[in-house]
Amino acid sequence: MSKEIVHPKITGLSMAWMAAVTTAVISGAAFAAPQALPLKGACEGLAGAILPAQVMALPSGPVRIESATLVAASAATVAERGPTPAARFSPALPQFCRVLGAIAPIDPQAPLIQFQINLPMTWNGRSVQYGGGGFNGTLINALSMIPAAPFDQPVPLSQGYVTYGTDSGHQNKPGEPPQSFALNDEALLNFAHASYKKVRDVAVEVMKRGYGQAPEKLYFVGSSEGGREGLTMAQRYPQDFDGIFSRVPVIHWTGLQHAGLRDGMALMNGGWMAPAQVKLVGQAVLAACDAADGLADGVVSDPVGCRQLFDVRKLQCEGAASDSCLTAPQVKAVKTLGSPLRMDVELANGLREYPGRGPSGEATPAFAATGGWMAWWTGAAAPSLPPQPSNGIAWFYGAGAIQYFYGRDPSLNVTTYQARDHAARVKEISALMDSTNPDLSAFHARGGKLIMMENLADYAQSPYAGIGYYESVRQKMGAASTQAFMRLYTAPGVDHVGAGAPANVDMLGALTDWVERGKAPATLELLDQSVTLPVNLLRSRPLCQWPLVPRYQGGDINVAGSFKCLQ
Repeated sequence: MSKEIVHPKITGLSMAWMAAVTTAVISGAAFAAPQALPLKGACEGLAGAILPAQVMALPSGPVRIESATLVAASAATVAERGPTPAARFSPALPQFCRVLGAIAPIDPQAPLIQFQINLPMTWNGRSVQYGGGGFNGTLINALSMIPAAPFDQPVPLSQGYVTYGTDSGHQNKPGEPPQSFALNDEALLNFAHASYKKVRDVAVEVMKRGYGQAPEKLYFVGSSEGGREGLTMAQRYPQDFDGIFSRVPVIHWTGLQHAGLRDGMALMNGGWMAPAQVKLVGQAVLAACDAADGLADGVVSDPVGCRQLFDVRKLQCEGAASDSCLTAPQVKAVKTLGSPLRMDVELANGLREYPGRGPSGEATPAFAATGGWMAWWTGAAAPSLPPQPSNGIAWFYGAGAIQYFYGRDPSLNVTTYQARDHAARVKEISALMDSTNPDLSAFHARGGKLIMMENLADYAQSPYAGIGYYESVRQKMGAASTQAFMRLYTAPGVDHVGAGAPANVDMLGALTDWVERGKAPATLELLDQSVTLPVNLLRSRPLCQWPLVPRYQGGDINVAGSFKCLQ
């Protein structure tokens, strides 16, 4: 390493670490079993190190390692409650070195970019960057399960990967809307894409110092906002990652925020539905569509086909509103949610339309307020001004984004907002935030592999936005070329966070097999697992490549082999 970037505290650190880590575990072959190594002094020697801005490819301030601590191994536990099924688990972890640090901004008014890098005592030569969620603002510690991972699978750190994450360059503050950071241009740029690139470059430098070499393979995994970040890396920084897994990505970002505003306003003036009415709609969808795949199991396997079978107008009241019918404003609201939003401003990559949502999954039980309509759309109360967390999340997110990203006015009356009145800013934010560029030729040329997964009962965003993006890549690059490096899987009945139907699959294993062994994934298997220790398998289903859907062929209804992926 060059003298100008060596901090006195870590001189000789690489040699100490290299002496402890055998060359066998850097082979990139089978995962090495992590084991405790006596590296307390070497780990703590990282603390206080200053890395210059030149370790990053983008303009930035210097990097400071705030702390580096050797963390003891810990056993797995499961909590009674959590924001998602996977979040209830605290997975088993090996002994590792936890590195916390921050990247200074160029603008003194901009926040720091915080990061956490986890260095296993036995390294397999790989790294995994974790994406964030929502509007970020919370440090991703990269110690949890990756999106959709089986509950009983060791997390990447336990498999020998270096793992790392960031808060994307701003920190949430009590009493402030999560979108307020966007008023600072550098913080907004960091959230859009720059922070993930900067933290990736810092992590590589830390690995070089720690292990004496850069990682052989780099992976990115993310869901929702983190899924957008993954596709952003493929589009903007195609040389940086060998493999990317993007689940339920909010890539059509500008369209999504405007749809959240429209769909929230549809619930005003009598459009809002109580939980009993949401349940009514969900049951009506199942009655119309559940058995279309050959099995009535509570899962709509073909929601696209369901659009032709389910008619919400049949639920409209003839008399007074009740739990057994919907009023005309409520029917209109449901139809609005399912309809595409036509933008009156052309967005990045020529897009003008955000696809509608549903049917299926309307009454998915709210898993700690993260499932179905009751979490994402209707909320506990009709949309209010200013937006409140008790409203549907899509309204709280979308209306706030309109105020802080597009209108740049926290007091903006969103009910009178028109995109065309802010056309220049809408285009600017779309170019910055929307990860819809179908030209992935540079990522493909460097040998990168990309797996997308859309959950078809998702109401946080439209799964058809991701499907539309995949189709745009095929149109741009050709079907054969796209198939050589990209896959899209769709999970029926699964909501945004992985509840409602079998949702767990080993995507990191599928991705590494493809990147490192040339084994392209075909039909995979979704698992429905208990949120307990020990983890029990409840049922399985095939995870089909789009546009195929699982159809029952006879046999044990809880076994994936009883289904085939068909049109």
